[in-house]
Amino acid sequence: MDNIILGFNEVSTLSVILAIIIGALIGVTIGSIPGLEPAGVIAILLPLSFSMEPLAGVMLLVGVYGGAWYGGAIPAILMNTPGTPVAVLTTYDGYPMAQRGEGKRALSIAYTSSFVGGMISVTSLVLLAPTLANVARKFGSPEFAMLALLGMIFVVLAHRKHVIAAIIMLGFGFFLGTVGLDRAYNTQVFTFNQTWLLGGIPLVPAVIGLFAMSQAFVLLSSKGNDSFETKLDGGGYFSGVIELLKHKLVVLRSAFLGVIMGLVPGVGEFGSQFFSYTLTQKFSKDPDSFGKGNPAGLISSETSNNAVTASVMVPLLAFGIPADALMAMLLAVFMVHNYIPGPTLFVERPEFISGLYISLFLMNIVAFFYLTFATKWMVNLTRIKGRFIGAVILVLGFIGSYSQNYQITDTLIALFFACVGYVLRKNDIPAIPIILGMVLGPVFLTRLTQSMGISNGDLSIFISRPISLTLLCIILVTIFIFVLGKIRSWNFIKIPKVHNNP
Repeated sequence: MDNIILGFNEVSTLSVILAIIIGALIGVTIGSIPGLEPAGVIAILLPLSFSMEPLAGVMLLVGVYGGAWYGGAIPAILMNTPGTPVAVLTTYDGYPMAQRGEGKRALSIAYTSSFVGGMISVTSLVLLAPTLANVARKFGSPEFAMLALLGMIFVVLAHRKHVIAAIIMLGFGFFLGTVGLDRAYNTQVFTFNQTWLLGGIPLVPAVIGLFAMSQAFVLLSSKGNDSFETKLDGGGYFSGVIELLKHKLVVLRSAFLGVIMGLVPGVGEFGSQFFSYTLTQKFSKDPDSFGKGNPAGLISSETSNNAVTASVMVPLLAFGIPADALMAMLLAVFMVHNYIPGPTLFVERPEFISGLYISLFLMNIVAFFYLTFATKWMVNLTRIKGRFIGAVILVLGFIGSYSQNYQITDTLIALFFACVGYVLRKNDIPAIPIILGMVLGPVFLTRLTQSMGISNGDLSIFISRPISLTLLCIILVTIFIFVLGKIRSWNFIKIPKVHNNP
């Protein structure tokens, strides 16, 4: 009870309240504009969050992240164009409903589903993070090494259609993470005697270039968005509450899948949406209606992707291991303010943890009510030209990369990663493994070195400890299942057909 009171004291400051409101509103707005991804905007805001109070800085970024998934439903339903990448499945049933003249009803279902999924996700964070943090107290270097390796494996396998490319990008990020001064041996690693590389490749300029400025290049090289005439009709903005009550099982199942998928590094919203939508269609009495305007399909899509937003923070808070690119950015915010994620954070900063929980609940409330009453004005955002957005992002990207350390080298690094990101986007190659390689790679190497020092080079230390052995078994089983699935899909083994002659 004392921690809850301390949490409310943390949230009651003006800076935190403004961060929650502004972050949620920016996120909703970003999600409403087709072609503008929240990761890029979060990357631009990252340097600004360093100068804010810890909770305010975190909530500014998380507000953009969570709010974007709310707003992404607007163009998905009204224009058949996903506002965010994870809103693809929302178009399947949302747009047909809008074509039938049920635009308001579809938006209400999407908002309410997102709100319920988000609130369940925050509840899961409240329940799971402290429990896993207690488990993490038993972790040593071998366990953290295996956990970092498991995270990298999941990130690669999550890109099922681009596994080889994901491995290469992860390796590239791993390599970049080793650049700098090796403090264990006091030697320079791949610095080529350049003093500005002694501190390593800075994460913030890399993130800004890879996600924000590369997206700006894409928008600048495109023709931009055409104008759409959107109509809001068919039902009230609170009619979605009734729809969710009719599909309670769909809501609970989708939220559960979202929470579980959020705990798995690299899977996130895409995996939760796919499984949720597939199961909802499978158990439906009218599966053929999916993709033609079935409310259950819209509910499963929006509930599952918003159920990820808070649960994805569990590995970061409990173990200090980021599950995706945004969590890597949040980790940077934590480290700047000397808040070290992990078991000790719950003991040393209980007021911060409680404040974070309360802030996440408030963020969902702000996004839901803002969208419910402001949609009729926000639909105009779908008509903004892409080239204009790209120019603004590019300028903000240069300012953001320079403002962290006021060094021109950071700007050049951001420009380099922007070019890399642009090439990756054009060739449909995942960029997220690069950032996670930069973050998880050094963690793995450091913990591996410590483990080898403890055991005098004996690798059996990883199988002699129960938790480390369990994580290693999960890694091996995951790889085995993936390889087995690939072998079956390649159809290497063909069984000849036997014809019985009469």
